[in-house]
Amino acid sequence: MKMNKRHLMKALTALAVTSGITSTAFAQEVTLRLHQFLPPQATIPSKVITPWIKKVEEESKGRIKIQMYSAMQLGGTPPQLFDQARDGIADITWTVLGYTPGRFVKSEVIELPFMTGLSSEASSQAFWEYVNQYSADEFKDVKLLAVHTHGPGLFHTKAPITGLDSLKGMKIRGGSRIVNNMLTKLGATPVGMPVPAVTEALSKGVLDGTTLPWEVTPAVKVSEMVKNHTSFTGKHGLYVTGFAFQMNKAAYNKLPDDLKKVIDNNSGLSLSADFGRGMDAGDKSAIAIAQKLGNSIVQLDAAETERWRQASLAVESDWVNEVKAKGVDGANLVKQMHTLMDKYTK
Repeated sequence: MKMNKRHLMKALTALAVTSGITSTAFAQEVTLRLHQFLPPQATIPSKVITPWIKKVEEESKGRIKIQMYSAMQLGGTPPQLFDQARDGIADITWTVLGYTPGRFVKSEVIELPFMTGLSSEASSQAFWEYVNQYSADEFKDVKLLAVHTHGPGLFHTKAPITGLDSLKGMKIRGGSRIVNNMLTKLGATPVGMPVPAVTEALSKGVLDGTTLPWEVTPAVKVSEMVKNHTSFTGKHGLYVTGFAFQMNKAAYNKLPDDLKKVIDNNSGLSLSADFGRGMDAGDKSAIAIAQKLGNSIVQLDAAETERWRQASLAVESDWVNEVKAKGVDGANLVKQMHTLMDKYTK
């Protein structure tokens, strides 16, 4: 028995009604692959990204599914993560901007010595506003979801640092080209290496110490390898690194408007602050570990901190001159970053 088109539509409609199916059940569903470089139990994946995934999935009523691939499970290296999001190898990635030196020229201002405050939450909010005003073009090939920093970087060393002079000649791990330049200006011997290599390098004497934020020290057992931790007085930390959380543009553009809204509602300034809060909480936990081990945690006084700040000013001058050659007004960017940092730093 043949059924004409009108009868077929009536039958399908009746089936939908009797089955309790609504039109939203036929709405588009999407699975997104999120790729990042740390183990899933690390601070940001566990305390920030996983809750973010849950929130997005819940607010989309299950129509967005996000699968997180940790520790580079989808292949490649951490410096390739930004391009993986750009090229669609992954739909969303989280990475360190400094992994590709010289690429995010204007955004690099965040890494200059004594630029940021003591709160990653505040620094991350200031960084988000800065990027949107002054370096958005560096992220034009992706849908930028958030940027953030870690908490203030500090020194973790085998021998105590009592002042600037005691740093001279120490072999210290630096995490970026700007940090390595800063270490040189301060009199240390910079040794570049990724964070996972720090434990072995400390145990074998390749390093006398390392610059790191507190948050990451438990993962590489720094507080077990060294007994001295040195920070600074005042409202600014020694340095930070910039991070970015981005989505493939095509993947975003394919979403229906209501699902785009879910992504939009869970990105931007508030998400950047969430990343910062995660880092701040990680710092507190790591400090408690070092205290329990009986380690020496020293804060250099205001006068000594000023000596370090003056010694590191040349790093800023070097950066301003370098980006000027690329047509960028670095001095103005430094000024604008300081202004935004003051806005968010309490």
